[in-house]
Amino acid sequence: MTKKGLWNTIARICILTAPLLATQPDATAQKRDPMAMPVVEEDSIMKHIIELSSETYEGRLAGTMGYDRAVKYVEQVLLSYGTQITEQRFNIECNEVENCKFNIYTPGSKDKRIFTLGNEFCCAGMTGRGYVDAQMVFCGYGIAEEGFNDYKSVDVKGKIVVLLTGTPNGSWLPADIVNHYTTLRDKARAAEKHGALGVLAINMSESCLPYEVQGRVYCGELPHLATFPVLQLTLNCGRELFWGEAMSLDSAVNAINSDHLSHSFALLKKAEVDVNAVYRQRAVTANVWGLMQGYDSKFDDELIVVGASLDHVGMQGETCLFPGADINASGVAAVLETARLLSQPQFRPRRSVLFVLFSGGEQQFLGSRIFLSNFPKLRKIEAFVNVQNIGYGDSIVVLGDNRYPTLWDIARVRDSANHSLLWHNPEATNPRGDARGFDIIGIPSLVFTTLNGLHHNHVTSDIWENIDRRMLTGTTQVVVETVRELTDGVYRGRSLKSKAMRFVE
Repeated sequence: MTKKGLWNTIARICILTAPLLATQPDATAQKRDPMAMPVVEEDSIMKHIIELSSETYEGRLAGTMGYDRAVKYVEQVLLSYGTQITEQRFNIECNEVENCKFNIYTPGSKDKRIFTLGNEFCCAGMTGRGYVDAQMVFCGYGIAEEGFNDYKSVDVKGKIVVLLTGTPNGSWLPADIVNHYTTLRDKARAAEKHGALGVLAINMSESCLPYEVQGRVYCGELPHLATFPVLQLTLNCGRELFWGEAMSLDSAVNAINSDHLSHSFALLKKAEVDVNAVYRQRAVTANVWGLMQGYDSKFDDELIVVGASLDHVGMQGETCLFPGADINASGVAAVLETARLLSQPQFRPRRSVLFVLFSGGEQQFLGSRIFLSNFPKLRKIEAFVNVQNIGYGDSIVVLGDNRYPTLWDIARVRDSANHSLLWHNPEATNPRGDARGFDIIGIPSLVFTTLNGLHHNHVTSDIWENIDRRMLTGTTQVVVETVRELTDGVYRGRSLKSKAMRFVE
């Protein structure tokens, strides 16, 4: 064969084989089995929960060194899975309680009942600092309105107000009054306006047991009452204040809710409160992003976001730690486990996945709102999968079926095929929490959580030893399988998005 003939033959071979070569998947795609599903490892998830709920992170209060250590931990984990890390820093209100003393006594008696921080009481998240020694006055729900006034028949000037958290049962008060007294700051402002020096709020929440200390960060809108101490007592501790008084606590509460009248009265006992707290209105915190690049360039303009709140309610003094194992180290661990499994060559995603750990979840989900306000590529997001509190319970709840039934059905099918843990709610639900902001601007969203007989809601007993490992592992498996399916390119979220997406950029 002549040289010319040889080159012509080579050219023909190249022309014939070029389309075949062009369509060959890359090395990652060749290793990837589209039918295979990753298998969650219990020890891998629990390792993260045990770590993040330890004293090292001091309850992960946003704006503190403990939270910053949690940020570094999740960054190192995500980096080890090959993601590209970004920190999104922003300002947040932060109050660190360094110590608090609280006791009660009857004037003339040498005996004092000394309560223990973290055992019988804690400080409100945004308590003021200061020392108060004064008589206690019970003022019901702490409402001061023309139609219903707990302060009308009592003098609280120079005294400590004892009140109930929340608002009265039923709907016998106008909605505008109820809405105006839903937070401890609302109640504290009313007490301060009437001359009180501090507040002892008895926790009436049904989300914890009568003897459990429950922490909260968000206490209502600014301004901060810098020198006005506000404590939150367990229900049992509150009952003890009323021993030997004109009415028991339960009798007073029942009277208010039955006859719809104020039953305020001065107690015989006095209280001594000493709070040492360091307040910063503009502390620095951060969201963490970890981008896992999809292998298929055809989906470069599409993105799946998987997220969870990283922060919790912190630590007060040396005796009051809120570990946050379920809330929300469990959700963070599920996100990290999803990243680990998708980093394996056989499970690498076609679409890119952005793993986001939000700060400010305990402050009206500030971190997710900051993310949505600043993320430059919102139009690329095909779906948002949120994981919150999956460490207790007996079934999975997936919020979002009302708004995004096609997306929700993927989770339902994955669960039905392998797990049968999903609770089929007869009433359709919308996304909540961190997912609420995504939903508002039309990004299809799901929230994975668990249905709990007793929800350990921001209490000191939310420790890793109490995690339901079966529920944790099963829920994480459904999360992973759902995300895996969302990354394969078949699901099309954009056609389901609302017109609101036109206005987000």
